[in-house]
Amino acid sequence: MEMKRLQHIPQAIVLTFVVSGVAGAETCFPPARPFVPNDSVAIAEFADLISQDFETYIQDVQAYFRCLDEERARAFEEAREVSQDYERFLQGRGDGDR
Repeated sequence: MEMKRLQHIPQAIVLTFVVSGVAGAETCFPPARPFVPNDSVAIAEFADLISQDFETYIQDVQAYFRCLDEERARAFEEAREVSQDYERFLQGRGDGDR
């Protein structure tokens, strides 16, 4: 019975790393492009709404760029940490000379 429990430890360790890695990552969603009708009458009639859509898009795309910048910085830091962890792992195995 004890051996059966021990078999689940590697899966639990892998699952912990996968879940913690996903929890730290941020998903950045691009904003939808504003719709501009082809009909000049509709453009004139809905000019205020169309203008607001463009202003909202500009604000949202700036937030999207900030999100991408933050995620990029987080991913670089994570990659640096993983590289250091891998180096320690190799040294611990005696493979640090590679």
